[in-house]
Amino acid sequence: MSKYPVIKWNEAGEEKSARWRSEKKTPPPKHVFIADDRMTADTAFRLASEGNALLWRGDFQNARQLLHAIIRRIDKKPQKRKAKKTASTPAQAFHLHRLAQSQRARTLGMLLLPFDADHSIPLRRAPDARQACDDVYGSGTEPYIASLRELLGMVGAYEWRKNGMNIPTLEAYIHPHYGVFAPIRNEYVALVNQTQLPGSTKMQSVAFDIGTGTGILAAVLAKRGIQRIVATDHDERALNCARENLTRLGIIEQVDLTQTDLFPEGRASLIVCNPPWIPARPSSPLEHAIYDQENRMLFGYLNGLSAHLLPGGEGWLILSDIAEHLGLRTHDELLAAIDNAGLQVIDKSDVKPQHPRAFDANDPLHTARAAELTSLWQLTTR
Repeated sequence: MSKYPVIKWNEAGEEKSARWRSEKKTPPPKHVFIADDRMTADTAFRLASEGNALLWRGDFQNARQLLHAIIRRIDKKPQKRKAKKTASTPAQAFHLHRLAQSQRARTLGMLLLPFDADHSIPLRRAPDARQACDDVYGSGTEPYIASLRELLGMVGAYEWRKNGMNIPTLEAYIHPHYGVFAPIRNEYVALVNQTQLPGSTKMQSVAFDIGTGTGILAAVLAKRGIQRIVATDHDERALNCARENLTRLGIIEQVDLTQTDLFPEGRASLIVCNPPWIPARPSSPLEHAIYDQENRMLFGYLNGLSAHLLPGGEGWLILSDIAEHLGLRTHDELLAAIDNAGLQVIDKSDVKPQHPRAFDANDPLHTARAAELTSLWQLTTR
């Protein structure tokens, strides 16, 4: 038995196989066609829509153009089915949107590329993507097959990692790694920076950052003068990302990075958490920073807060109400979860998101996004 997935195909009458790589943990396609520059976009779209993978043997740049042609065909197709699938509630609109996105991703993931053991791509006019692949996959040992769309995602993430994201609150750049949630929306960072620190931090200057990701909130707390911060994450990739960012910012000595699910051992005067905002099942490991199935992280944070707060300490919950506008969680359910955890609300600060989708009337979830607020809940024990 192989320790990794294997993709099999027939080429020129010969049965072949190779290692299959997918960061989304999608299984290897069962039906593989050999494709090259002679394949038309209509044929490629039809085959991919039917669940057939296309292993590319032609020019790399032509493969990119073919992918864009498939995208254009996918984006036109829903218009024909619009009358058949009309959502009557925000929750139905959300689930239809996720279904369409899932089907779109599945189809676009069917255009495959060969890779050599050193991550080079043995195709004409192929770019040198070895460093981007090495950052995600690690050092290669054997040839493999992966999707073109995943490669483009890795290359894009590599550029973000190199160039960084300007964070005005920090007056510095954060460099997200592939698969680690990028702080594109800065409004919640500003809330953490502006909210008055608990008085108990003057005597015991200790904070926990639960689910640190890139380390951005740990960096904000360090900038605000918290002397010791314990930043946790269950994902080793996120911890490596946070370590790199905090080192670059010169504050790694103030932060202990711990791989654990939710809370570290001990207590703190301030415990900050920015859980995924939407209670839905992730369809891949890369979606765990966006979707929190059955509110697991949110409720886990609330239920564990009392046991880890020092007297007079506060828990800061950063949460959008997008789930409420989508009909996936009610405001009363959130208040009940806070109460059942033995907590009380000291204060709440709200900010209106300014990201482009909040103003895009063509977005399927526009109504919910236009009404959304991002909040920082200041909680303490009763």
